[in-house]
Amino acid sequence: MTLSISVLPPKVASAKTRAYPLTTPLKSRRMTVPNFITLLRFLMVPALVYALLLGEMRPAFVIFVIAGISDGVDGFVARHYNQQSELGAYLDPIADKLLLVSVFVMLAILGFLPHWLVVLVVSRDVLIVMAVLLSSIMARPVDMNPIFISKANTAVQIALVSVVLAELAFNIGLGGLTTVLVYGVAALTVVSAAAYLRLWADHMAKPG
Repeated sequence: MTLSISVLPPKVASAKTRAYPLTTPLKSRRMTVPNFITLLRFLMVPALVYALLLGEMRPAFVIFVIAGISDGVDGFVARHYNQQSELGAYLDPIADKLLLVSVFVMLAILGFLPHWLVVLVVSRDVLIVMAVLLSSIMARPVDMNPIFISKANTAVQIALVSVVLAELAFNIGLGGLTTVLVYGVAALTVVSAAAYLRLWADHMAKPG
């Protein structure tokens, strides 16, 4: 049985509609250098989680920074050296989301982030996935293209994780900044979830 789902995660949809112009079609059947870089980022996730479990905060911070740099590098190589691929368009956002969610969950378990914030962040992502899957099951596929508020949300999430890991790694006090980022993530998560819900509802309300 083959299940065909045409709905893509936000970054995937964006990559297919904007990052890859028609003059450089996606090469869906070959591994590229950016693909290998993305796969390495997948491997960094268990390494980062393990470092956090051991309380090795400096290695955890370094791994997170390297993962962030690798995200920029694979995008640069893909765009400037004609190494775009459909596989990469799927792997890249999955790797990014897996990394962020894993770190958020671990920091909450270890007591460095409020549990309610992590529940909010994860619930938003789960609801978006459920919405796009439901639209596909109902033969009303929708491309949830990234919107500004969602990009801002991701940026603030990365900033929050970076600040918390830096505090733990270098024993510095950034409590005030951390508090601002925590509530910033919470507000942007709610607003972006509402924005996507409205887009999804408008799409589903249109005549088939």
